[in-house]
Amino acid sequence: MAAPSPLREALRMFMRNPSAVAGLSLLVLIVLVSVLGPWLVPADPFEIVAAPLSPPGSEDAWLGTDHMGRSVGIALLHGGRATLLVGTVAALLSVSIGVTLGAMSGYYGGRIDATLSRVTEFFQVLPALLFAMVVVTLFSPSLLTVTLSIGLVSWPATARLARAEFMKVRDLEFVRAERSIGARDARIIWKVILPNCIAPLVVSATLAIGSAILFEAGLSFLGLGDPNQMSWGLMLGSSRQYVLSAWWSVVIPGTAIFLTVLAVSLVGDGLNDALNPKLRER
Repeated sequence: MAAPSPLREALRMFMRNPSAVAGLSLLVLIVLVSVLGPWLVPADPFEIVAAPLSPPGSEDAWLGTDHMGRSVGIALLHGGRATLLVGTVAALLSVSIGVTLGAMSGYYGGRIDATLSRVTEFFQVLPALLFAMVVVTLFSPSLLTVTLSIGLVSWPATARLARAEFMKVRDLEFVRAERSIGARDARIIWKVILPNCIAPLVVSATLAIGSAILFEAGLSFLGLGDPNQMSWGLMLGSSRQYVLSAWWSVVIPGTAIFLTVLAVSLVGDGLNDALNPKLRER
């Protein structure tokens, strides 16, 4: 009987993990609501629908209103799309930068490794939030600048992981065989070594999405989000001073962020267990 493929075995391990399945189900639900919600409820999240600070259960706002009289429920449905978009794109940008620099550093070694390692260390010790705040302030708050700023400060951890993986694989027999037949460095890096290092990088990319969502929420909480685009972070930031008098305007978007990051973390942990050969053998 043929042995199951590694991908099928990893999927089997993932589906046997209750917390990972619960996280994936929750994440799929959040994504579906965020993507389909604005189509199902095509309302303006900035429109004033009732008296300010109306509690949940009000006739015109089933989750209450914020300090400006905007529906918290409508804002929640429309804000999820921007939050997930920023988190996903920023994470992809961060992972792309990190994998590229880490791969070059780990594969070539020597002066290239030393130079790229110093660059990575510089960004790693740089106050990420402060640097992102400076970038957003200089180029005006928008979804694009927020996404770019998060991606530009979040890549060092992925770069160090990629560097370690490439250094571990670059001198193995199958890599030497590719060099012996005259394969170019670009082919060896991206088509030979990278597929053998993909498991930890996939986990890192998954967890980076949760970190980027929290980062966006933090920037918006400080008033550096896009004021023209509703997001969960903007809901938190605009209502932070009413947390005692109108708890729902802060707790509801905060809970949405918490559940999303929790779901992403559970999926990331499940992928880590499923893609780790040592854990798979247990």
